[in-house]
Amino acid sequence: METLALNDKIKTTYNLLYIVFVVVPIVAGIDKFTNLLVQWDQYINPAILGLLPFSAHTFMMIVGVIEIVAGIIVWKKASVGGYIVAAWLASIAITLIFSLHFLDVAVRDLVMAIGAFSMANLARALKL
Repeated sequence: METLALNDKIKTTYNLLYIVFVVVPIVAGIDKFTNLLVQWDQYINPAILGLLPFSAHTFMMIVGVIEIVAGIIVWKKASVGGYIVAAWLASIAITLIFSLHFLDVAVRDLVMAIGAFSMANLARALKL
């Protein structure tokens, strides 16, 4: 009986993380085109911005497409997509840390990366 209760808690935890890591990357990706939630261009590391052959907005639209695809991959195969989202969030956090700007966002993204990694591990354990 206790094993069933534990398994239900694990599945509930997985389901919550799954919903978050499908919805959030897709919503954030779409918002890269609209800037309704935030002006995304401000988060680009100035050193990276100087290397781009196109505008900051174009760069953020490319980022948006990547995020939408990542969310779709989580939706279709969480055990793979979770690791992709975790790596993506960690890379964003690292660029923010090196820019010494938006360190609060960097910490948040690292925490989210841990959540995505954990979701992928749960998906593998549950054979999803």
